Amino acid sequence: MKKEKLAALGLLLFAAGAQPASAADDGILRIGTGLDYSSGKYGGSEKTTILSIPVSARYDRDRWTLKASIPWLEIKGSGRVIPDIGAVDPNATTTAPGTRSTGWGDLVTSVTYTAYYDSASKLGLDVTAKVKWAIADVNKGLSTGENDYTALVDMYKQFDRMTWFGGVGYANLGSSDTLPLRNVWSLNLGGSYKLDERDSAGLSFDARQRVAATAFPQRELTAFWLRKFDQHWRAQLYLLKGLSDGSPDWGGGLSVGYSF
Repeated sequence: MKKEKLAALGLLLFAAGAQPASAADDGILRIGTGLDYSSGKYGGSEKTTILSIPVSARYDRDRWTLKASIPWLEIKGSGRVIPDIGAVDPNATTTAPGTRSTGWGDLVTSVTYTAYYDSASKLGLDVTAKVKWAIADVNKGLSTGENDYTALVDMYKQFDRMTWFGGVGYANLGSSDTLPLRNVWSLNLGGSYKLDERDSAGLSFDARQRVAATAFPQRELTAFWLRKFDQHWRAQLYLLKGLSDGSPDWGGGLSVGYSF
């Protein structure tokens, strides 16, 4: 699943729960990388594993956040699973097990605007526009070959050490004659607890409608932990459990980020 909040989840490099970022007048640039691994049968009989090593950049200034990320991918298993899409047709003919494809994935860019934030109540609302640029090799199964366009609205509310968050998204998935896809709604709900000045931990639930008539809806539960080492370095560890055939059976990863 594309992790709109946590579950992208392979690219949560800089967020502690859903608390709003603060940036100086001249802005803050953050770069990061990590490692994400998932494994599942996606409703079929063969297991598919996906290893992703993302490279990302984020720039915060005032109420605006700009992001860009691109992953290096290695996929092993059947030829019917596409990263972030899953298995569109679980009954499709598959390739032999083994290393099916490696290479750069699609480029994802986004713009987020904090439309509302009240420092007294610590209640906020973000709106995001996201584009997935289909630059990866479609013949290797690394991409659908079509651009995706997504709109997201996220709300968050802090109570002392606890932050609750939730949001909805609508994705216009690029469709073609060879891979017909539907436009889909997504949902995320969760909470983050600040353990101390350096550590936060939380849980997130993510769901998405089925992307095709023959596909499965996606449901995932993710536990995460974030540590701030100093004003520059942060790291995050996360574990994922798939709750439907549209999601991997399990997954996990580690990400690190540096702020300038």
